[in-house]
Amino acid sequence: MNIGIVIVAAGRGERAGSAEGPKQYRRIGGSAVIAHTLKAFLDWSKAGPIVVVIHPDDKLLFEAAVSGLAMERVTTVTGGATRQQSVLAGLQAVAALEATHVMIHDGARPFVDRALLDRIAARLEAGDDAVLPALPVTDTLKRVTEGRVVETISREGLYAAQTPQSFRLATILAAHERAAAQRSDFTDDCSIAEWAGVPVAIVEGSPENVKLTVRRDIIMADERLSAAALPDVRTGNGYDVHQLEPGDGVTLCGVFIPHDQRLKGHSDADVGLHALTDALLATCGAGDIGDHFPPSDPQWKGAPSKIFLARAAEIVRENGGTILNADVSLIAEAPKIGPHRQAMRETMADILRIDLERCSVKATTNEQIGFVGRREGIAAIATATVVYSGRGS
Repeated sequence: MNIGIVIVAAGRGERAGSAEGPKQYRRIGGSAVIAHTLKAFLDWSKAGPIVVVIHPDDKLLFEAAVSGLAMERVTTVTGGATRQQSVLAGLQAVAALEATHVMIHDGARPFVDRALLDRIAARLEAGDDAVLPALPVTDTLKRVTEGRVVETISREGLYAAQTPQSFRLATILAAHERAAAQRSDFTDDCSIAEWAGVPVAIVEGSPENVKLTVRRDIIMADERLSAAALPDVRTGNGYDVHQLEPGDGVTLCGVFIPHDQRLKGHSDADVGLHALTDALLATCGAGDIGDHFPPSDPQWKGAPSKIFLARAAEIVRENGGTILNADVSLIAEAPKIGPHRQAMRETMADILRIDLERCSVKATTNEQIGFVGRREGIAAIATATVVYSGRGS
């Protein structure tokens, strides 16, 4: 199952006030609304290709709004005069990217969370053609005519629809194409599925998954993000040691250093990157290097430890983490680390895809004490600092 994402962000948002521009580009918590929405899907591990439908006049606005995000999986298309037309353009684009299923989401719902996305995906995996996240209506409903209440409506069986409304792609694309030839008044995508005779399953929505509609909604969203609790910053530690034996050199923090000994191990025995791999995995409770790359597995014999560190960084990002800092302390009597420290930092920065200034390598001896002092082995201690988005909470 390849779940494509269509984010609809081509509207003008006039009810939020037009003087400050379209609501999806207003700033909440320091970033544009659309950036928060898009990041929720970029951080979700089950998301496939992402298509954002924008207004033809908003190309520069969109580029500025998402400039800090990794956009490799994101495609933009221009929308039409109505939401229905915009969604159809997005569906046609995501179909060309070989998605099998699709989630259609409002660009102005920035608080969609991973738990909701997982609930919807589970129903798609179970075989439902259409899935609607919704919450039971809790307020008493009144029908009003000319300013007077004429009827109280039972709220039994009534639900408030949310997005992402999700479908087998071929099913909703066919329904949208039929609807485009006959009607233009549909207000959401499940109503098109209903009109086409497609059964729609309900999953529990999220009270946090609100749509920003009027100016007050945007102000409250900004207040919510700006007054949020302490950021979810986590620190992980790692330690590794490998025995030395006669050889021609050692690999430390991804850099080969000629030496009269080598480190003994199943892979290249790079204690620096091994310790840092464990430190990163610790920040999201993902076990340790042996869980992911067991030494009993022959495919890792002689493998460069860059592979292990790159995978740990990927696991961190899949869990919503952003790597802030990586620090490695090497403990060895020889060889000398100083001449190679810069190359080690550059290697770490390249693997982790972070700035060089966020990578540190230090070295010390063991003052000829213990196994390190006797040049029987080299040890490393690593610390990683990662901030998590908290969307899975």
